[in-house]
Amino acid sequence: MEPSRNYPLFGGAFSSILPPGAIDVSDLRPVPDNQEVFCHPVTDQSLIVELLEFQAHVLGEAAARYHFEDVGGVQGARAVQVESVQPLNVENLALRGYCQEAWVLSGKQQVAKDVTLNLALLRLPQYQTDLLLTFSQPPPDNRPSLGPGNVPPPPWNLGDFEQLVTSLTLHDPNIFGPQ
Repeated sequence: MEPSRNYPLFGGAFSSILPPGAIDVSDLRPVPDNQEVFCHPVTDQSLIVELLEFQAHVLGEAAARYHFEDVGGVQGARAVQVESVQPLNVENLALRGYCQEAWVLSGKQQVAKDVTLNLALLRLPQYQTDLLLTFSQPPPDNRPSLGPGNVPPPPWNLGDFEQLVTSLTLHDPNIFGPQ
């Protein structure tokens, strides 16, 4: 099985550790320039890293809720439900020197099917940027197995998401434009 790997994001301006088997969706279809999207090779799970405009009008926990509801609106969710919002210890982040505050939100959104979303919001006001990392987990389906010789990677878990969030590293601040 392929191990977790440190992967360049946004042309090498960032990097992060991705879980085993992560497929870069930009190899399959167009992805907006402000996003890096990865999918699991077997499940419908996805990981998204987005560079968004800093939302100065919302502070603290409300900022995480704002982005969660915004994602729901973009996806046409019929219902959104926040289950928990917790502060994330900035000292545990590779971005600790840049990130002013961080939040983790868990919730559900009802789109075509109920999807569990875990979001991490890393706020970088000095760059006018909110970094939003999303782990999308649709309900498991009953897909046939690949056969005895082909063992797919296991479904991703919250530990994989936490590793993505905590290992996210900035290499080139010029990605944010002139400061």
